[in-house]
Amino acid sequence: MDAPIDSRLIVALDFPSAAPALALADRLSGLCRWFKVGLELYLAEGNPLVAELRRRGFSIFLDLKLHDIPNTVAGAVRTAAGAGAAFLTVHAAGGPAMLAAAAEAAASIPSSPQLLAVTVLTSMDRGQLSAIGIDRSPADQVLLLAGAAAGAGLSGFVTSPEEVSALRRRYPSATLVIPGIRPEGSFSADQKRIATPAAALAAGADYLVVGRPITQAADPTAAAQAILAEMQHASAAPA
Repeated sequence: MDAPIDSRLIVALDFPSAAPALALADRLSGLCRWFKVGLELYLAEGNPLVAELRRRGFSIFLDLKLHDIPNTVAGAVRTAAGAGAAFLTVHAAGGPAMLAAAAEAAASIPSSPQLLAVTVLTSMDRGQLSAIGIDRSPADQVLLLAGAAAGAGLSGFVTSPEEVSALRRRYPSATLVIPGIRPEGSFSADQKRIATPAAALAAGADYLVVGRPITQAADPTAAAQAILAEMQHASAAPA
């Protein structure tokens, strides 16, 4: 039996062109409502792909991690918003002025996507942060950047599973979108701060972003079904 559609699962369409991305979205259409379009695919296909996915009935997380001077990011928000994505990411490391400009631009657009502030990438650990001059743990840096984003009016965050519970305690009503999700027994690849779907949901995640464990599986449908089953089991388990 197919697992039911669970709107908390976002499948990352990390492909270089539209054809394989649309093919996978269609293949998973009975299981998944949400798909992520990241930088590689967006640079190749742009807003027309987002619009086509929307036409096919999917909800889109446009993960561009916008990070530039405030005026440039504000313009990029207005441009990216035109295709109808539900979520759009900006990088909180761009600073309060940039975040405020992004929020102001989004507020000026009818049916604007919800802005999500990316905090610390899941590929970054303490050693990686130290290499760029940040003498904090990832957890401390996440809370610092989330505070800047919240101060600019953003109410959604992207963080690794390790920081979910701390963010949920500090921002109870925030939207928490969590990458770095790896089912039991899967390979972590270049992501360092990871967790299983069950652990991330238990910590307070709203949405889970899963890419390679599904897209690179021999049977993507079966892989998605297994993850959805784990999510449903986690939700049914007593607290």
